[in-house]
Amino acid sequence: MERISDAMRLCNVPGQDVRSILFGVEKSGSQQLIDTAKDSLTDDSRLLYGKRGRPVKSRKHLSGIAGAFRRPSARLALPFSIRGVWKADLFAGFADSDRWVATSVKVNPVQLEGAAGLRIGIIPTRQGGTDMVRRDEMRNLVICPLLHDQSFMQIFYEAWRIVQAFMAADAEVPKEVALPGPHEREVARILYERRQYPVLDVIDAIAPFGQPELLDTIDRKADLQSLSGEVLTDMMVSPLPRTI
Repeated sequence: MERISDAMRLCNVPGQDVRSILFGVEKSGSQQLIDTAKDSLTDDSRLLYGKRGRPVKSRKHLSGIAGAFRRPSARLALPFSIRGVWKADLFAGFADSDRWVATSVKVNPVQLEGAAGLRIGIIPTRQGGTDMVRRDEMRNLVICPLLHDQSFMQIFYEAWRIVQAFMAADAEVPKEVALPGPHEREVARILYERRQYPVLDVIDAIAPFGQPELLDTIDRKADLQSLSGEVLTDMMVSPLPRTI
């Protein structure tokens, strides 16, 4: 949160109350914009684009940005100063000042591109690389590296590999070559010791091990806000039955 705040300071965004809005538009499909926009954006919300001129009213152009995401021909209808905002993954800003900046998030830093209206680029740090929040004058972006090693995504994939190895070993503790880390084998051992119990009971039993009291979470349904314009659904994804 502090690093994102620092990046917005470099973009000269005023305010204190940090917020973000996920720009969840699909190229084809019915999902449009996560409802945080409805809660966070007002008629006076302004999008700062990094050049001289009056900031753009964000809410006014949401439908146009969503249309530009799907149809290249619609991009010319956007103001020139924010013509590349359709590439944004989220809008970051301060709720108290109602000022926002379009933000691009890339897992691969090489794929980070500048565009008219984009202000912040969030990328993972690399081993030996700098994690300094800095300006990139060539792309007119403020680069905000976030930690990757030992952070959420790495831990998530490590946990997933433990489950895969455990299932491949027929719910036995996998060999050391499959799970070379002692902490990985300990998790597999916890599952193995409870292999005779129903899965839901095991989940309930091991939940306290995760120390959930250390997390401050809010459960709520994230509705979708429909934007005006064309909505296409040309694909359906369903499970494929497996013959044994």
